[in-house]
Amino acid sequence: MLQPDNEAIVMRIRNTQLGISMLGFIIVLMVVGFFAYAAMKLIPAYTEYFGVVKSMKAVANDINAPTMELVEIRKKLDVNFDLQYVDDRTMAPDAIKLERQGGKRILRMVYDRQIPFLYNVSLLVHFDHSEDMLHDSGI
Repeated sequence: MLQPDNEAIVMRIRNTQLGISMLGFIIVLMVVGFFAYAAMKLIPAYTEYFGVVKSMKAVANDINAPTMELVEIRKKLDVNFDLQYVDDRTMAPDAIKLERQGGKRILRMVYDRQIPFLYNVSLLVHFDHSEDMLHDSGI
């Protein structure tokens, strides 16, 4: 029975591929780059949405919230939007609605955000958030 010598074993190990090829690396880099670019485009929209939610909670927890009219709510939201860096072009006045469900007043905000992505491709993000207009007295 013949046994391979040590030099043949070393040559075989040296010729086996270790790691990823250059073409594989470029493909992985392109996929990661695509998703990183998408994240860079979407993160500002979600940051703004969290500012909208925070503003809605502030208005809903106001002591006068149960009796405020829609015009007054919109004025308070405009002030809070400025504090939360929410763009005025994002929030159309008709996106803010005051609804009644089962005797409760609910502040609802529904809007879409279209984000240019690549050439003639855009991303459309739909946001919908509701807050009960009840004052939480903390008791």
